Amino acid sequence: MNHLQVLDEQGHLVSSNFAQDTALKMYKDMVTLQTMDTMFYEVQRQGRISFYVTANGEEALNFASSAALTLNDPVFPQYREAGVLLWRGLVQEFANQCFGNKDDSLPLRTQIPHAVGAAYSLKMDGKNACAISYFGDGVMEVPVILFCRNNGWAISTPVNDQFRGDGIVIRGPAYGVRSIRVDGNDAIAVYSAVHMARKLALSEDLS
Repeated sequence: MNHLQVLDEQGHLVSSNFAQDTALKMYKDMVTLQTMDTMFYEVQRQGRISFYVTANGEEALNFASSAALTLNDPVFPQYREAGVLLWRGLVQEFANQCFGNKDDSLPLRTQIPHAVGAAYSLKMDGKNACAISYFGDGVMEVPVILFCRNNGWAISTPVNDQFRGDGIVIRGPAYGVRSIRVDGNDAIAVYSAVHMARKLALSEDLS
């Protein structure tokens, strides 16, 4: 299956009318996330926190997907989406997750039904908003975006040891979920895909 790509391998635009102020904020936040990643990774290496997963190589999908949403759209991130929290100014919540304190709410796969439930609530309330759930490797007809972040690994197990076939995206249609494969390092492609997915989620007659 082909994938959506707006930037070529050298980072040059193929085609886009992307807003410069949005691109600049995304870039600044990506740099900030790399600094946070370095700090928290070193804290984990010192044994002060038990577990930390960096977003190295996944910065674009964090911020581009966040930029394509509105603040009224609830997000249900997993442990690799620190950038989603940073975009919304939830740095303390990110630290809570890292240190596993009483305010920690780190989910692992449980966020998918939560997102669908939140989307159903938005639909019943007639809100002009949709939910998004991030996760790694049968949905009700509600305004929800299921964002499968595939970096090729499940912690330390490569994708080709997990299943056969042409990746994860082809499984979506089997569940009746329209799906697209996007270059996760192409911030503009990720933004465009999530922006369009949000439009589709809100505009279709789902009654």
